[in-house]
Amino acid sequence: MDKIVGATFPIPKSLIGRILDEHKNVFVKPASLTKLEKGMKIVFYASREDQGFYGEAEIEDIEFFENPMKILEKYKDGMFLTEEEFKEYVKISNEKWGYGRKKKKPWMVIVLKNIKKYPKVVKPKRFISVGGRYIRKEEYEEILKKF
Repeated sequence: MDKIVGATFPIPKSLIGRILDEHKNVFVKPASLTKLEKGMKIVFYASREDQGFYGEAEIEDIEFFENPMKILEKYKDGMFLTEEEFKEYVKISNEKWGYGRKKKKPWMVIVLKNIKKYPKVVKPKRFISVGGRYIRKEEYEEILKKF
């Protein structure tokens, strides 16, 4: 099996520019892919309209939080979501996916570096679920060949 080199997560297209153009370098979400490590890649996939891979970044650090509000205390200025958007995201996540139950799922913070926008949008071969998915070496190399 090909080596895992990173992951991709769906992000509404309207928010991708905050990472790729404004260089907001803190990506947050309920923890789903726990094999990620420093140095791996995050490939940004636009969900909803104009779907595709728009760019990438390298993982500088990963941190897990039981209390998502602690993320705001530490990373508020670098987050790709505003404080209000983040609080709404936490609320919706608790309602939709049961993160408010007794055994709470932690939240994942991925601090990014070397943020790079692709010269053109690359369409993925496989569906990207809300939880994201790992990207293996062969798939990553195929993405890079398409621009």
